[in-house]
Amino acid sequence: MSYALRIRAIGYEMARQVTVPIRGQQATTADLTLRKTHDLASQLTNAEWLASMPGTDEQKTSVRGCAHCHTLELVTRSRHDANQFVSVIERMGGYPPLAFPLMPQKTPAPRIGGGAVQAERQQLARRRQAEYLSSLNLSSGSQWSYALKTLPRPRGQATRVIYTEYELPKRTRQPHDVIVDSAGMAWYASFGEQILGKLDPRTGTVTAYPVPLLKPTAPTGILGMRFDRDQNLWLGLQFQGGIAKFDRKTETFQAWSLPPALNGDHVQINQVSPDQHHIDGKVWLQDAGTYTVLRLDVRGLRAVHDSTSQRVRRHSRFQEQRFLPGDGRGGHRQDRCPNGKDHDLQDADARVRTTTRHDGRAGSTVVRRKPRRSHWDVRYADRTLPGMDPSDAWRVAVRRGEAWSGGEYNDRILRLNPTTGQFTEYLLPVQTNVRRVFVDNSTSPVTFWVGNNHGASIVKLEPLDD
Repeated sequence: MSYALRIRAIGYEMARQVTVPIRGQQATTADLTLRKTHDLASQLTNAEWLASMPGTDEQKTSVRGCAHCHTLELVTRSRHDANQFVSVIERMGGYPPLAFPLMPQKTPAPRIGGGAVQAERQQLARRRQAEYLSSLNLSSGSQWSYALKTLPRPRGQATRVIYTEYELPKRTRQPHDVIVDSAGMAWYASFGEQILGKLDPRTGTVTAYPVPLLKPTAPTGILGMRFDRDQNLWLGLQFQGGIAKFDRKTETFQAWSLPPALNGDHVQINQVSPDQHHIDGKVWLQDAGTYTVLRLDVRGLRAVHDSTSQRVRRHSRFQEQRFLPGDGRGGHRQDRCPNGKDHDLQDADARVRTTTRHDGRAGSTVVRRKPRRSHWDVRYADRTLPGMDPSDAWRVAVRRGEAWSGGEYNDRILRLNPTTGQFTEYLLPVQTNVRRVFVDNSTSPVTFWVGNNHGASIVKLEPLDD
């Protein structure tokens, strides 16, 4: 098998392309010649662009949200003036997060609320943002007016690692979630398509399974993907307004739509948690369109694409707290809703940086501070991972009780040993739109997985410390 080699060392590039054949267990070496890059800007991560950009914290905050979905290099290399940027911002506001240049899709309906006052405020905010963006790009000359700042390259333990990147068969594949089953198969959900994929890491073979379409006119794509106890896969179908279950043994789908009363155009089912549904047949799900959490009873219900018989209980614990003090944007967005061992709800609010445990039977609620999109082993549920405003953090009970976290803006993966307090910071081999990360605890040391959401690939990280 042949492997193409490339480097990622900020400020440098390879003088020529190198391909290395690997045969069995035989060691292979290759001599690499590096040269200074002539295009440093093309190597910058979003974190480095933000560090380089002049401006106030408020101005940078207005730009930071753009980096959730694409590289800031698109902004800084543009030549739009402020007036042109207003139109660009308005157009971009009509795209859901799952859209990207190779597969644009339109948001079907705006979120409810606002009125004329809110519309005017939004227009003023767009103008301020447009003026700031036009000061950062090449609208006034062929070079940027500010110095480009870079982060230090990895050293020491952070370089003792093997990366393997698996390319997916189509460039439109966006592996938002990647999880690995007990057989070693890596599963991914395509963020902008009705596709569930399976990767065999031993052969590189990828199998695609078409996911049922519930709303033909709505944007397609999957966000949350989770195993149940039997390692069947459950999917949050976003604007399709429902969830789906994939049986790994029969390779067949079941899908449930929300009943019409709850299934407006603005519905966006992002997360699903079947972790404990074997207890009582109930599955938690989260609607990012209405900022609510719901629970679906799937026992004895026929899974169809347009059913009105599903019993859905709505948990609107934020109904009377929609606008919390200090939450300038208003509203809440639950980014994760895992089940506890007693089928209680544990979810993460991305806007006010909290997690909440909601007892589905007693109705009690406990709020804690946590990073965005957290995952945790129940034995580690009350520990906090400090760091860099991570996109995702996976708490696992490994031999040393380590915690892993993925950086959404800097392509860095943090590994924490809580016993020593030592962080190891790995740099991913390619620019990666990190969304959700997975740690395979069955290997020694553990294996880290992440989808490259805009690169149509899956990255495996294997530390070399044992």
